[in-house]
Amino acid sequence: MQTDLPNVSAKTNRAGDFLRAIDKSFWFPVGVVVALFVFFSLTTDSFATLRNFTAVSGQAGALLIACLGGSFIILMGSIDLSIGAMVLLSGAVGVTLINGTPLGFAVIPVVTAIGCLFGLLNGVIYVYGRIPSFIVTLGTLSVFSGLALKILDGRAIEFNLPGFETLSIGQAIPHLPNITLCALIAWALMVFVAVRTRFGRYMYLIGGGETVAHTAGVPVRRYKLYAFIVAGGLAAIAALLSVARLGASGPSLGSDLLLNSLAAIVVGGTSLSGGVGGPHRTLIGVLIIAMLDNGLNLLGVSQYSQMMIKGAVVIAAVLVSRESSLRVSVK
Repeated sequence: MQTDLPNVSAKTNRAGDFLRAIDKSFWFPVGVVVALFVFFSLTTDSFATLRNFTAVSGQAGALLIACLGGSFIILMGSIDLSIGAMVLLSGAVGVTLINGTPLGFAVIPVVTAIGCLFGLLNGVIYVYGRIPSFIVTLGTLSVFSGLALKILDGRAIEFNLPGFETLSIGQAIPHLPNITLCALIAWALMVFVAVRTRFGRYMYLIGGGETVAHTAGVPVRRYKLYAFIVAGGLAAIAALLSVARLGASGPSLGSDLLLNSLAAIVVGGTSLSGGVGGPHRTLIGVLIIAMLDNGLNLLGVSQYSQMMIKGAVVIAAVLVSRESSLRVSVK
């Protein structure tokens, strides 16, 4: 008498192999994007409209740019809690320079360089002070925020530079704000850096095993400094584009980036343990956070509830993707 048990067993094994082969840290965020799109499209009338997509992309542009630098930091197994504060300080310095000097549009490279110095400060204290990045950036978060509020004197300051606002709100491509276009260009550049340059490969190597990277001859300290410098420069660019979009720099600039940037990077699939993910996945995470913000606002959900929902999404993302990093210790 023949039985189908072997065939059933073989099919079960193949299904199990297929499920194990799925990279949950990648496909889970993609599934969340699709689910959010379907859910908000069905529950609100104004979500799936071209006008709303234009608005959402404009709001997400600065977040994406700021997250790209943070992605390299987390990729190498560290963390930067001062991204929002660097955005605030860079915006304050930028408006002050625009209004008080004849720099004009040259303020863009100047403030970007200043942002790189902020990142360098984080990196030097972290690398040479041998202090955990969590502690270093928590401290500089307070320093940068206090300095920015002192410069702004606790109030919003408008810039006096005609045409500066077109950097963000202009549309070189119809229905696509310039800030979004700049963010997509920065994303493509950072993805290229991550996968095609020595800097990118060393970030994965350091995040995967710092001791191994050091033994292999990688100048770990120097490349850690580079990562923080890149993060600072991108935070400064995000600050200038945000100032151009808002028409001013105020105390609330970058205030939501502490949670949103970390949430976007982790939800996108970059492991907090390092060595997994990268800037290419950050775009998915930013889409999730931007859609959540927009959709929940359209549904009338309060800001406090939105914070709880986003926190829960981050925890869920880490739980789902933790399998690949169970054997790696958090640095």
